[in-house]
Amino acid sequence: MGQFAFGVGLAVYAYKAGGAKAVGEVAVVRTIPAALAAPFVSVLADRYRRRRVMIASDLVRAGLIAGAAVAAYSGANYWIVFALAGLVRITSTAFRPAQGALLPVLARSPEELTAANVSAGMIDSVGIFAGPALGGLLLAATQPAGVFVATACTYCWSAFMLALISSDAEPDARPRAAHGFFRESTEGFREIGRTPGLRLVVALYSAQTVVAGAQGVLIVVAALDLLGLGNSGLGFLNSAAGIGGLLGALVVLALAARRQMASDFGLGVALFGLPLIAIGLWPNAVVALLMLGVLGLGNTMTDVGAYTLLQRIAKDDVLGRVFGVLHSALVGTMGIGAILAPLLIDWVGIRTSLVVTGAFLPLVSGLLFARLRAVDRSATVPEREVELLQSVRIFEPLPRQKTEFLARRLVPVHVAAGDEVFREGDHGDRFYVVAEGTVEVFVDGQAKLEGPGGWFGEIALVRDVPRTATVRARTDAELLALERDDFLAAVTGYDPSREAAESVVAERLGVQRPGIAAV
Repeated sequence: MGQFAFGVGLAVYAYKAGGAKAVGEVAVVRTIPAALAAPFVSVLADRYRRRRVMIASDLVRAGLIAGAAVAAYSGANYWIVFALAGLVRITSTAFRPAQGALLPVLARSPEELTAANVSAGMIDSVGIFAGPALGGLLLAATQPAGVFVATACTYCWSAFMLALISSDAEPDARPRAAHGFFRESTEGFREIGRTPGLRLVVALYSAQTVVAGAQGVLIVVAALDLLGLGNSGLGFLNSAAGIGGLLGALVVLALAARRQMASDFGLGVALFGLPLIAIGLWPNAVVALLMLGVLGLGNTMTDVGAYTLLQRIAKDDVLGRVFGVLHSALVGTMGIGAILAPLLIDWVGIRTSLVVTGAFLPLVSGLLFARLRAVDRSATVPEREVELLQSVRIFEPLPRQKTEFLARRLVPVHVAAGDEVFREGDHGDRFYVVAEGTVEVFVDGQAKLEGPGGWFGEIALVRDVPRTATVRARTDAELLALERDDFLAAVTGYDPSREAAESVVAERLGVQRPGIAAV
């Protein structure tokens, strides 16, 4: 809400200070540097606690905007205000990635994560309406600097609400990479590049924002020149898109139970383009109003689908940087669309431009639909495996998202009755959970049985020592194995889990071999 109020106050301030040229200048100052900085600033969301990053972003922005208010009140050169506004936008690029990466930690199920994204989108929509209204009311009673002061207060309010989240709700600060800041800051690009599902979502979402940028220009021209609706008519068209967006939130919630988020995301992308085709083919006000409602529905399905998929596919330790890359790409592609739209109108006219632009997304979405279905299959939550891992004391403290990631990394291992899983003294390469059957764990000639839900193999991994026991299948057994690197990354990257692992190891070694506890 504060962001959009600030935008209104800043636009009025810029126009009074330097006319339309100044309005364009401040738009450039606020857009291009932020787009370039986003992948680098988003490192903060993966290096520090995300709640703290969000609070710090709020407080820094409040301070910068308060500085802009002082500069505006004192009559300082307007470029000082513009520079502070640019820094505000750059600081904002730390907030959104941290928010997107924190939600999966707080959510307790995939359905709750989807619902959280839907709720966040609806709240954002309210802010889009309420923020400019707040700015307009304040401008009627005071100067732009008064809007700046009110905006600084909204950021302080946001920081206060974030402070209410428990400090134990997420892991401690992540370890810093050993390869330098540049490599660390570009890890989001590499994660997207090496993960097919992420590449697909980011590419298709970027295609949608190219059309979204063009749509902003096309609808203005269509309302004023093609449909003859005038300025008020343009407002009604935008309102129809907003109503469609709210309906889209209900549709996404209804579809969430299907767990086909990637397919629904592709459908949303297609629905964003189809209305433009209809308006181009049947240019009348009723069709335009109805179709803009459909466009808003498709936009919500696209936004929620993309965010939820990224949260479920990307690794937690790089998720903030993935969102940073996404936000940078969206700003850039929307600008490209806004630049291309006038050129297309001059070349082929408004009606053909609407049809051509609208046809792009259904075509691309249709061509990629089979790959989207594959993403759905790979992103399906293996509930049985998740339940088994959550029953392990070591993994019990982990956030749901991390447990789901580990569940997808489990390797099925069949062991026939009488066969050994490993022998005492072997190198420790895996952690095991018993899914079916029974195994015997032999230590100093004494056997302990582990049935379904039992687990073993953690001592060699946590302490980096050879196997301390021999494990043999008493019956045919189905085991789920987690590779050494995946196990250690999960356990050592989260303090409560690391403490649980140390407690379990100390307990088992104390019972099994008291002398080894000092190794």
